[in-house]
Amino acid sequence: MLDRKWVLEHLDQAIQARPGGSVDGKRLAELGPQRIQLLQQAEELRHTRKTVSAEIGAKKKAGENTDTIQAEVRQMAERIAAIEAELAEVEAELDALMLTLPNLPSADVPDGVDAEQNQIVREWGRVPEAQAWHKPHWETGEALGILEFERAAKVAGARFAFMRGLGARLELTLATWMMSVHAEAGYEELIPPYLVRPEAMQGTGQLPKFAEDSFRTIDDRYLIPTAEVPVTNFYRDEILPPEGVPKKFVAFSPCFRAEAGAAGRDTRGIVRVHQFHKVELVHFERPEHSAAALEALTAQAEKLLQLLELPYRTALLCKGDMGFSAAKTYDLEVWLPGQRRWMEISSCSTFGDFQARRANIRYRPEAEAKPQYVHTLNGSGLAVGRTVVAILENYQQADGTVKVPKVLIPRLGIDTIKPTA
Repeated sequence: MLDRKWVLEHLDQAIQARPGGSVDGKRLAELGPQRIQLLQQAEELRHTRKTVSAEIGAKKKAGENTDTIQAEVRQMAERIAAIEAELAEVEAELDALMLTLPNLPSADVPDGVDAEQNQIVREWGRVPEAQAWHKPHWETGEALGILEFERAAKVAGARFAFMRGLGARLELTLATWMMSVHAEAGYEELIPPYLVRPEAMQGTGQLPKFAEDSFRTIDDRYLIPTAEVPVTNFYRDEILPPEGVPKKFVAFSPCFRAEAGAAGRDTRGIVRVHQFHKVELVHFERPEHSAAALEALTAQAEKLLQLLELPYRTALLCKGDMGFSAAKTYDLEVWLPGQRRWMEISSCSTFGDFQARRANIRYRPEAEAKPQYVHTLNGSGLAVGRTVVAILENYQQADGTVKVPKVLIPRLGIDTIKPTA
């Protein structure tokens, strides 16, 4: 959430900061002055009531009749109550509209309306020359007997998969390896709740904008779309001590997404599914360090791709392609030779104090100092299923087998994934 006072004073700037927005700027422009007018009316009536009430005391001491003036005070009290009720409605509508405003982009975020305007800032690894035997991961996975799509559809419907045998082992091995690499870099491990209250979804920016992309339970909770939601809300409504910031968490969790707006995209395989595993990195930072923290966070995610020897590139997203809550985002895109395309495997973002305002997370810069909002950051480190995809497509061999990345061989216990008998 943006600072409301700033928004009302810079309404055009707030609304026009991101292309393609759908904020009701006209209504915001009406509510700001209306709120101030009601506050002034209520304050004037309170002052008048206080003055008149003092007169009542004096008249009573003098033995004068106060029935008329007391009736005036009661009318003023009723009028104040009516104004306060109207003010509460205005405040509620104003807050609801504020929740629909996206974050402001950082000054160094490029202009642009979609992914075509993103900037590639670096590349790593050698993109292999396409071979006739390069196949997409769903063909390779089914041929090896490690991915099951038809049986998953029978059980759960479209956009689900069974990870079978070595597929399941590879997925779990990747997750535990990722967690250990991040823990060695100073991240505290978490296994978060997989269900959260609406307030937690609102805190990170999933609600109200992305309600249709979320799975909601009958008791008004949500299946998490990412561990970002519960982990960012870990310190909700708290004031952290000076030594509590910075703080870094790494969390493993399943993620659940309705993918309501993804019709026709990545319908085959396990790239865009309703349920997947992800290792998430979350930072709580002091404002003056958050820019450097984004670079460090992104480098930490890149480290995994380098250890796995997967070719990738890093893209700085333009204003129109960034997520709702982000102020600046780097996407890591891994090469898929079986599909001859790049695929996002991690998205690393800084949010400034946008999420902290929504979740009311503050810290004291020093003892006894006035609390300030922290800056939050997060990034995938990495999306586990998509890492399986990248391995199946980059390490496949002409004979249909798949080599295991060197860094995983000691953990997985084999160096090649072969078809099951």
